[in-house]
Amino acid sequence: MNLDEFKRISFTGATFDSRQVRPGMLFVALKGDKVDGHEYIPQALEKGAVGIIDGYDELNAIAREYRRSLAPRTTVVALTGSAGKTTTKELIKTFLSCAGKTYATEGNFNNHLGMPVTILNCPPDADFLVLEMGSNHPGEIAALCDIAEPDCGLVTNVGTAHLEFFGSQDGIADEKGTLLARAKRFGVVSKDNARLARLREMCRGELIEVDPCQEWMAKAMAAVLPGVHNVSNACLAFAVAERFGVTREQAIRALDGFSLPGARWRRRVKDGVTYIDDSYNANPDSMIAALDAFAATPCDGKHVAVLGDMFELGPDAAAMHKKVFAHAMKLGIPLVIGVGEQSSQCICHLAYKTLAPLKKKFRLDVSSGDLVLLKASHSMNLSSLLEN
Repeated sequence: MNLDEFKRISFTGATFDSRQVRPGMLFVALKGDKVDGHEYIPQALEKGAVGIIDGYDELNAIAREYRRSLAPRTTVVALTGSAGKTTTKELIKTFLSCAGKTYATEGNFNNHLGMPVTILNCPPDADFLVLEMGSNHPGEIAALCDIAEPDCGLVTNVGTAHLEFFGSQDGIADEKGTLLARAKRFGVVSKDNARLARLREMCRGELIEVDPCQEWMAKAMAAVLPGVHNVSNACLAFAVAERFGVTREQAIRALDGFSLPGARWRRRVKDGVTYIDDSYNANPDSMIAALDAFAATPCDGKHVAVLGDMFELGPDAAAMHKKVFAHAMKLGIPLVIGVGEQSSQCICHLAYKTLAPLKKKFRLDVSSGDLVLLKASHSMNLSSLLEN
């Protein structure tokens, strides 16, 4: 389907999963390493697809065209960063919903495939579209901005995630700062950002530098998400919403019942043990922030931190893992368990190269009243400990 054909149809959304096609949707046929979406075109048409998008180039062109059709009614807010993207995105969505109809990235649809599909699923009458942008190689943020053409850009932080591919934190800052350089109206960063001066130089329009430790927000977040890092995320999110008329009082009310999707600080009680499943993703900065929040969370028993490997850290991976475990031990957490090739080589109380042996005896290590943190890169599958 070319652009001329796209302009002549009306549609109700898009998907690259033929099982999710509903009448009126577009089906995105992509050829992957294991599955070729073109094989499912007949099923998509049978389910009522009104158009077929063929390949990545066509997807990008059509998503860009649709994004332009949303202007000027819909303001596009995009965000990126080394950590806290999904939390901040959900907070922006929550706060902006006080000012108008808001649609945002679902799940982890933040890459070259997910973001264009998110744009195509945005209702035409939305006031705000909030897009999360992920990147693990140089140039990816620029490519996403070519499609999204953001009005506002936000950088949560500049850390060490994917350092293997960027070479240095300055390289990461340059990648994240691309969003500020491409945002048409304004950018938002924390005053505590380690690369603030570099980001300030890159910003195209007005740059809002946010105090990440605002007392009123800390009080509002205390019962929602613990940790100073989450207060910072919320302050950044509110800085965006405030520009569109949202008040502090509205933001505080909007936080009532707030929760995060997926395995992000999810609480679950099993056999009297409370688990905090934060195993969706991890890097050294998010690990340390999670450990601080975890250690400050009261419980009736002991604190148990199950920490697994972090990936894509480059040649300094071993040192970064040791830094995280040293922090956990310094906090005085009674039981620190390392899982994985890297984590098992760090100083901790119990170490396992693989998850399987830990699964067999984990119930012997924890008791009713204990509080357990599960934190690692997603592919470590620490959440499977809850399946026993």
